[in-house]
Amino acid sequence: MSAKALRRRLHHGDLDGKRKEHLNASEYDGLSEPLLGSHDHDDIPAEALTLEDIWDAEERREHFHWTMLLSQLIAQWTQWLGSGSLIGRFLPLPFAGHNGLNGRIMQPYLTPLQEERLRNLQQRLGVPFDGSRLEHQDALKQLWRLAFPGRQLPSLKSDLWKEMGWQGSDPSTDFRGGGFISLENLIYFAITYPETFQRLLHKQDGTRAEWEYPFAVAGVNISFVLAQMLDLQTGKPSTPAGIRFLELLAEDEMAFDNLYCVAFQMMDAQWLAKRASYMEFNEVLKSTRTQLERELALEDVCSVKDLPAYNLLRG
Repeated sequence: MSAKALRRRLHHGDLDGKRKEHLNASEYDGLSEPLLGSHDHDDIPAEALTLEDIWDAEERREHFHWTMLLSQLIAQWTQWLGSGSLIGRFLPLPFAGHNGLNGRIMQPYLTPLQEERLRNLQQRLGVPFDGSRLEHQDALKQLWRLAFPGRQLPSLKSDLWKEMGWQGSDPSTDFRGGGFISLENLIYFAITYPETFQRLLHKQDGTRAEWEYPFAVAGVNISFVLAQMLDLQTGKPSTPAGIRFLELLAEDEMAFDNLYCVAFQMMDAQWLAKRASYMEFNEVLKSTRTQLERELALEDVCSVKDLPAYNLLRG
């Protein structure tokens, strides 16, 4: 087994939820919609930290400070010398690891292709779901046919939609912060990775909780959190995770949709590992975000398929 493959296998030990995965609650202040549950947890108390933990934290902060200064200098040199320079090609902005993922760094130079793909993605993110639009109604019907092939299509307001994991008889009321792109993400997932989609829809893996997360609404949440994590709301992303995503977008126009599928599978793996129930959905989603940021920070990730968690997906 290669060293790279071994590292990937060991990296998935994080899925047991035993490593430190705390994020500041303030990072999720804007996630009152459309997250499920309301189960809050206090931060780790200061007395629970060892002296070694404190020293390690100080060392990481010092390392992060100098890494960010170097990142900014490299970015400036790249802009001065042009996009075709050797510095621009062989000295990409370094990442400071998990503890630096929430910091903002200088925005990178984007190629015309990256600019176009980012603009198209942000336009998709800006489209709200509108249940009165025929295009959106047709997309919902398509999702039903993909989820339940051979079954009769229900009306747009029916209790049957609850079987897919919508919270009420009218799916259009569950989109809220997710927008139309969250429906597109679900459709893409069902088409591209049908086996994994069906396994997650029908909760076929592992020992499930008595009170499970609703599949479709969880998908809306994932779209919403992913857009926030990658800093895609306005302008150019300026967080390490967002900047790394721009590199993935240069290689794959559907990088966001593919990353969504990875995140969904990762979330379910976290759910099972933590033996979570409905009211712990927010905690699982935060843990999923932390794990995804870790994987995006790996040096050898050049596409979504390079992420360790991608290996969990099945077509």
